Amino acid sequence: MQQDVEFIEAYQESDALLDWLKLTQIPKFSVASLLKLQKKHGLTLSQLLLLPAKQLEQLGFNSQQVEIICRPDQNRINTSLQWLKAAANRFILYFEHTDYPQLLKQISSPPAVLYGYGNYKHLSRHQLGMVGSRNPSTQGKENAQRFAHQLSEQGWTVTSGLALGIDGFSHQGALLGKHITVAILGTAIDKMYPKRHIKLAETILASDGVIISEFSPGVPSKPENFPRRNRIISGLAVGTLIVEAAIKSGSLITAKYALEQNREVFAVPGNIHNPMATGCNYLIQQGAKLVTCIEDINEEFRCVNLPFLNAKQTIEQKSSDQSLASDKLLDSVDFEVTSLDLVAQRSGIAVEDVMSKLLEYELCGLVSAVPGGYIKLGEK
Repeated sequence: MQQDVEFIEAYQESDALLDWLKLTQIPKFSVASLLKLQKKHGLTLSQLLLLPAKQLEQLGFNSQQVEIICRPDQNRINTSLQWLKAAANRFILYFEHTDYPQLLKQISSPPAVLYGYGNYKHLSRHQLGMVGSRNPSTQGKENAQRFAHQLSEQGWTVTSGLALGIDGFSHQGALLGKHITVAILGTAIDKMYPKRHIKLAETILASDGVIISEFSPGVPSKPENFPRRNRIISGLAVGTLIVEAAIKSGSLITAKYALEQNREVFAVPGNIHNPMATGCNYLIQQGAKLVTCIEDINEEFRCVNLPFLNAKQTIEQKSSDQSLASDKLLDSVDFEVTSLDLVAQRSGIAVEDVMSKLLEYELCGLVSAVPGGYIKLGEK
């Protein structure tokens, strides 16, 4: 008897999945379109897909849509099912699935289907999106990795787009402590992009992370698909942190999506002369919260049940670091590359003593040696 129940449940699950795979083929027809149609006519998706052409036309479907509904591409469906069955760590979540992320359901254009690797239940964890430039400064790279690591240490799941630059460093920062991180692809689920991050993707999955895409196996890559995935990054998260970005960038598109989705937007301020900081500075002017430490983020989510560090401890640590970073030597190091000779000249300390002290500060995480000198990193 129990086996019969399991068989029926498995059949119903498969039947619903097939219906949603068919829906993804209908041109210019989204989840929002379906919900609108259901509200007006009380039709379920399975009922809609069984309607004859004439009734579909009466509901407002055009000839191309009618053709797809009546004769879906079975090869595309088979490709998705074959991909799903090829390995145990793969999944397909459709909009009405009980484990489809609730936060993502709330956005205006949720993906009808999510294809993924890993444990899909992690998609319902408390997530913080992190995005930024594909060509970040040394400071931007360090900020991304440091913020991601500290956020992960306190229980946040860091979500980003697996792209080069800030995205990659954000994932790496989360992985420093073997924490879970979620990556959203802008390509088909079976095409990891960029190829330079294939190893990073493997590490994410080996650390119990998740990689998802709304694009089915075999779908050709298109430039317009990358901005589309940004709404998923912000949609899965309660807030998005822009680490470093230019005015015209995909990161600001993500921030725009986050605002439209009524989610928090955070930005790390940057040097006014750095083109890669103009986007963050602009967002702050427009009302995004300026972030200098993770407590600036955490204080916006006091009601979120996470193992946060004691706020007082965090503030005291910040104060202690700032005190240390205000001595004469560190005052001589800029947040941009500062040569060793210039540090010695500004501080009035002998070069050999400067080198020794800066090595100590580098071990403390207050400065970083880079080609041409040192940069100040800020509080750890």
